[in-house]
Formats: sequence, structure tokens, C-alpha cells
Amino acid sequence: MRSGDFKEDYIKDEAIFQSVFVKFWLGLFFVFLVLFPFAANIHMLYIANLIGFAVIGAVGLNLLTGFTGQISLGHAAFLGVGAYASAILITRCGFSFWLSVPLAGLVSALAGFLIGLPSLRVKGLYLCIATLASQFIFGFIFVHWESMTNGITGIHIPPPSIGDFKFDTERKFYWITLVSVILAVGYARNLVRSKMGRAFMAIRDRDLAAEIMGINLFRYKLSSFAISSFYAGVAGALWVSFLKVVTPEHFPFLLSIEYLAMIIVGGLGSVLGSIFGAIFMTLVPETLSVLSDIVKEMAPGWENLIIPFKEVVFGFLIVGFLVFEPHGLVEIWNRIKKFFILWPFSY
Repeated sequence: MRSGDFKEDYIKDEAIFQSVFVKFWLGLFFVFLVLFPFAANIHMLYIANLIGFAVIGAVGLNLLTGFTGQISLGHAAFLGVGAYASAILITRCGFSFWLSVPLAGLVSALAGFLIGLPSLRVKGLYLCIATLASQFIFGFIFVHWESMTNGITGIHIPPPSIGDFKFDTERKFYWITLVSVILAVGYARNLVRSKMGRAFMAIRDRDLAAEIMGINLFRYKLSSFAISSFYAGVAGALWVSFLKVVTPEHFPFLLSIEYLAMIIVGGLGSVLGSIFGAIFMTLVPETLSVLSDIVKEMAPGWENLIIPFKEVVFGFLIVGFLVFEPHGLVEIWNRIKKFFILWPFSY
């Protein structure tokens, strides 16, 4: 049992690496991530890349909803803004992939800043409606501004490259995804333990009390929207560069619900919960696909009943976690850790 683990100041209490044990297992996990592409097949690498994009987008949404308490139903729209901004910068302006991704994030952050302006006057259900409106506004732009977006035809994007080396396969693109996820998660983890992160949580818990304490609601609410949208824009830019094409069908309203499900299932107000939720919700469709193949072999014709079940599963998962485990998968993980830390004692 770990004993004598006392924290004497805030910095030690909020340290990312709390012990040598944590450093060891994180190092081991990092080694696994580095060796993974050499042992995995193409399909596994494809799923790993999708999980990486989902992690970046989910972390961004959790900074807004989980840490700041600003509910958003338009997260897919900001993924789309980043995706189209990156595609246009690459194909029409001649920018490299490496420059277009952060610029796409900035364009998405600007869009998030503008959409976040209503949060200064409304909250709760009214803020949901405001962010939902952004989903349909940007969706309309993606389809009908054909001179820029090519409408439903979409934009084809060349693969990223360094000199003559092209990241045109799942295995090669995995390294871009891995570095991007590490940077995104590392920044978010440091952000939430900074002055800005504490301001976000104060606004989430009670915005009136936060304002009385001197926290600038205008600054921090809009900063939260902008940072969240930046994450979404980067995730969208990476995703479409991986797919090599961007179309309006990539960013439906259901995608916003999926990201909301990720942070609810993973755990609101937790960076680690965003990772758990992204992994879990990305693997759900794959699990249903495997079940569909099994049913197809055992009872041909019945597999068509499982394929549309994806939306039903998302709904049940959201309701189930809200009722039975409102703190998400991260709380289950914390209970498992506490069990082994305290074992063989129960307290």
C-alpha cells in the first residue's frame, strides 16, 4: 500500500506524474504505442488513426463542456470548418499540410469565438439551441458555397509529405496522429491545472460566484469556445487528410452527438475521460460490425438488424452512464486504482 504520499502545495497536488509507478507505466504505454504499428495490420491501424482523431476532438469538447460547463451541440460543425479550411489552403493556396493544420485550427477557433458570443447572455438549454444553430449554418455553407467547397462533390486532398516521402498509408499516417494526440493531450492536461483551467472550472461550478471573485466571464468563456474549436479544427484537418477527401456528409449532426457521448461516457471534466470515451465510442461500431459478421454466418439475413442499431446503442450508452455512472469510465478506472492502492484493506 502506498503511504506517506503527502502534498504540501498546489503544484505537487496537481503534478501530472504523481509517482515513479505512474511514470513507469506511462513509459511502458508509450513504448507500446511506438511498437504498435509494426505489429498491427492495416485495419487495426485504420481504427487507431480514427481513435486518435476522436481523442483530439473529444478533449476539445470536454474543455468546453466538462471543464467550463458550456454545452455545445455543434462540435461537428467546427470539425468541418477546420477540415474545409485545411483542404482549401492545401489545394487552392498552395500551403503545405504542416502549415495548413494549425491555420485550420485558428480558422475554426475564430468560428468558435463568434458562435460563443451568445454564451455571454444565455446558458443551459438556450445555449444548446445557439450551438445547434451553428451546426445547420455551417452545414448549409459546406453544401451551397460551391465556389469554395465544391458542394456535395467535395475536395480531394493530396497526402502529407516531407520531400519525396509521402504519408499515404495508414501505417505512415499513424505517426502524425500519434504526435498530434500527445501534443493535444499534453497541452490540455497542463491547461486545466493553470490559472485559466481553474477559471474554467469556477465558471462551470457557479459563474456568478466566479464573477464576484474577479474572473472575467467574457474572456474565459470565449477562450474556452475558441480553444475547443481549435482542437476540433485540428482533428477535422487531420481526419480529412487521412481520408484524402472532404465532403459535407462527413460532418452530420449525429457526429456532434457522438462526440457528446464520448465525453459523457468517458467522464465530464477529465482529460483521461475524454481518451477513454473516444476509444470506447470508436470501438462500438467496430464491435457491432463484428457481431454482424457473426450473425451473418449463423443466421443469414438477420445481420441487417444489427447495422442500424448503432444509433440505438449510442442512446442507451448515454442514458445508462448518466443514470448508473454519471462520472463515466474514468470513475470506474479511479475505483480500480484505489482498490489496488488500498489492498488488502478496504479503507
